[in-house]
Amino acid sequence: MKIKQLFLVAMALCVCEAATAQEFRKKTNAVVVDVAAATPTKENTKPVVIWLSPDQSSSTVTVKKLVIKVGVNSKIKLKNVNVQVNGVAVTEDRGIGATSSEASKFDMFVERELDVEEGPNEIRITAVNEQGETTSEFRTVNVKLPLAATLAARTDYALLIATNDYDEWSDLVNPLYDAEAIKKDLEELYGFKVELVRNPNKSTILSKLREYSARNYLPDDQLFIFFAGHGKFDELIKDGYIVTKDSKRNDENSESYISFSDLRTRIDNNPCRHIFLSMDACFGGTFDQALAKRGEDDDDEARFNASMQQDLIKRKLQYKSRIYLTSGGKEYVSDGRPGRHSPFATRFLEALRSGGGAMRVLTTSVINSYVEVGKQVPRYGTFGDNEPGSEFVFVRSGK
Repeated sequence: MKIKQLFLVAMALCVCEAATAQEFRKKTNAVVVDVAAATPTKENTKPVVIWLSPDQSSSTVTVKKLVIKVGVNSKIKLKNVNVQVNGVAVTEDRGIGATSSEASKFDMFVERELDVEEGPNEIRITAVNEQGETTSEFRTVNVKLPLAATLAARTDYALLIATNDYDEWSDLVNPLYDAEAIKKDLEELYGFKVELVRNPNKSTILSKLREYSARNYLPDDQLFIFFAGHGKFDELIKDGYIVTKDSKRNDENSESYISFSDLRTRIDNNPCRHIFLSMDACFGGTFDQALAKRGEDDDDEARFNASMQQDLIKRKLQYKSRIYLTSGGKEYVSDGRPGRHSPFATRFLEALRSGGGAMRVLTTSVINSYVEVGKQVPRYGTFGDNEPGSEFVFVRSGK
């Protein structure tokens, strides 16, 4: 009897609750709760980088100096702002201070004069606040220099090494005489910066080659290296040698000489992209056993045009060059009569004095065509890290 009464009471309560809930729904509107909106959001405190100049993500300029202007705003104190050009940090001594009135609009203002290279450059600004939050933005600036400006920046160097006087080997009469004449023509006709080293010992030559390897060169700079003096060949080792002033006459291991294999390595690793080596020495052709010949005719019928000349030079210097020319092969070569140039130097000077034809651009291929006529057969080819199609040019200066 008690169980039955409890069941009826429970049923009544359920019916009552259902009726109340139904009545509530009829008399009220639906309530929608946006849980996400009710959750507080974290304030964005990362630095904001604002490019003022250049203002485009990608642009093209015709100069190698570029002034950038960048503003940085941050709700949290900035820790540092740095500038990079092609991944290399720009130090303060390469820039200029913030002097623009625009600086007052930002928490930090960067105004710098940057050095940019020919071709595409990535200029990146990275801002970091004291919480370690970082913002990095970049601009791409493509430098396209006028052809004349590119060529004007090029420098031609020449290192001439000539030896007449030897401690133990027989003295020669013409190496210095030849080198002096070549120096004069390179300077006066082609605008080369020439250094002539006279009668050096082995240590001096190696130090001078090292000095030229430590220099900074622009992409289109050229280096002409010329040796005149005695040379020798070791049939057993199959290597040729430069004989220096202090080289021993009896030196079984050739320790007092400079081997061609060593010379190749030193010159090939020089950072200058365009190198032409010429040797007027006995057995000079054994510098490289992979002998090759090639010729090229310049268009002498073309009327000289400065723009055409500049385009020709640019095309000739687009590939890395490691070119050699020697007065002979695996043989003795003539030093010539006193007071007269050696046969090789005579023809080399004739090539220089030809002035490069109507375009005033003399190439090593054309020089080879001058020196290959004669009883002594010169050797012409490439070595080391040379790129196919490379050339070395002598550009006639003046009008």
